Amino acid sequence: MLEELKKKVYEANMQLVKLGLVVLTWGNVSGIDRGKGLFVIKPSGVPYSEMSPYDMVVIDLNGKKIEGDLNPSSDTPTHLELYRNFKNAGGVVHTHSSWACSWAQAGRDVPAYGTTHADFANGCIPCAEGLTQDEVENEYELNTGRVIVKEFKKRKIVPDECPAVLVQRHGPFTWGSTPIKAVENALILEEICKMAFRTEKIASFSDKSNIGIEQYLLDKHYQRKHGKNAYYGQKKE
Repeated sequence: MLEELKKKVYEANMQLVKLGLVVLTWGNVSGIDRGKGLFVIKPSGVPYSEMSPYDMVVIDLNGKKIEGDLNPSSDTPTHLELYRNFKNAGGVVHTHSSWACSWAQAGRDVPAYGTTHADFANGCIPCAEGLTQDEVENEYELNTGRVIVKEFKKRKIVPDECPAVLVQRHGPFTWGSTPIKAVENALILEEICKMAFRTEKIASFSDKSNIGIEQYLLDKHYQRKHGKNAYYGQKKE
């Protein structure tokens, strides 16, 4: 079942390792078949070096395991909640990459400081609020997804225009049109977090008031790559 999607999800998980976004078993990728109402996700706690496409687990949108000999990722309910609410997400990634986790542990948004950020997201990368004790002790992973969705609704952020979030004290989640695109977004997020830290550090020795991208420049860079009249890259026939 969903053999092609299993292969894509497996390969996307392997990319996390190649890109240095995960250590040990700290991360996961999933991919969804919207037509069938099913998604595929990495098994829980299995070393990447020991996984194969056949180990991927198939889940329905009610959270029921449909196929697979192994337990799915413990973050499966979070992925499920994002798929339910972010309708254009074709893949979801969670990592504990160090730069993004550092911002999440500090409970801070990642401000838009330059055009690299603007090419990726139409504004800051939000840090969703931390979970309450009750939310942690009851349906923790599902509540993690709910906190993300709630944050985007509260701030009126369009998920397609900001394919990344930090969860306070936890770490990053990204999404994209495909599993591999979600991995690319995880890599971009990590680089943006690294650049933002360095920007603030450098500015601390001079004039902090001089950092922060102008809105017109942010708009230009975001729209030229993602807008209706985008002209970045090659035209598709």
